[in-house]
Amino acid sequence: MDTNQLFNIQDDVDFEREALEIFHYQSNQNQVYAQFLDFLKVDTSRIKKLKDIPFLPIQFFKSHTVLSSKSPVVQTFLSSGTTGVIPSKHHVTDIAIYEQSFRMCFQQFYGSVEDFTILALLPSYLEREGSSLIYMVDALIKDTKNKDSGFYLDDYDLISKKLHALNNAGKKVLLIGVTYALLDLIEKEKFKLTNTIIMETGGMKGRRKEMIRTELHQKLCTGFGLEVIHSEYGMTELLSQAYSNGEGLFICPNWMKVMIRDTEDPLSYLDLGKSGGINVVDLANIESCSFIATQDLGKLHKENLFEILGRFDHSDIRGCNLLVQ
Repeated sequence: MDTNQLFNIQDDVDFEREALEIFHYQSNQNQVYAQFLDFLKVDTSRIKKLKDIPFLPIQFFKSHTVLSSKSPVVQTFLSSGTTGVIPSKHHVTDIAIYEQSFRMCFQQFYGSVEDFTILALLPSYLEREGSSLIYMVDALIKDTKNKDSGFYLDDYDLISKKLHALNNAGKKVLLIGVTYALLDLIEKEKFKLTNTIIMETGGMKGRRKEMIRTELHQKLCTGFGLEVIHSEYGMTELLSQAYSNGEGLFICPNWMKVMIRDTEDPLSYLDLGKSGGINVVDLANIESCSFIATQDLGKLHKENLFEILGRFDHSDIRGCNLLVQ
């Protein structure tokens, strides 16, 4: 299939056309998805609208090889998790699709990556293999072509000095960090930043007590001297990300869409403002499965914004803010 079309989607009509084409491709080529559709007794020839498409439960990425391509797997991304928990595996046959997705997504929301110095405070992700987040951030760091960009593991003193120096020099900075590490940083030192975006990727990874988003963001705003905290919503099973530039409201790139399903009836969808399970359409997942029923809870807002409210359980999903608010 021509992947260039999905990155040139302009409106809902384009999106639905591409989604239906990918659905029919995957329902034929993806053995796991095809079996799931057979189990539901779905007549794929009758699927004519986006809301008619059944979504594959995300747990299948733990128990099965979810692939729509016969090409060799070149990269396998693994979810994080506690010892003994089976990780999700996202097998990728064309890594260029992922790279195009996260680069175009960053461009869409933040502009040229070369305008930024990117600092990464992601110790728990760096300490394991197979993180799709690390793959993305590493590539974006290199794309900045900036010697100050880089990973800082848990060297809080060094990253503090770097933040102060870049801020004083008027440089545009993006600090992306796992939540507990950002809290650790502001406990060691307080900041008053003016040109820096702080982006939290969610999760305490067992290092701290979970917090509701409003309390967490207030702490981070106070500690960094900022008015808003940005967030990233992504997961191992996706090749696209949504971003929030404040208030915990996320927006997807043009080739990704969030829908809210009724928790009592997974084939029904809810209107704006009503809470339910999050279904994600990620058209960049063209060679795995683009239609995923996550274990996240959320609600839709106007202008295609959505909010994360929590999870059904302790599933291994990265990049979302935890706990029901």
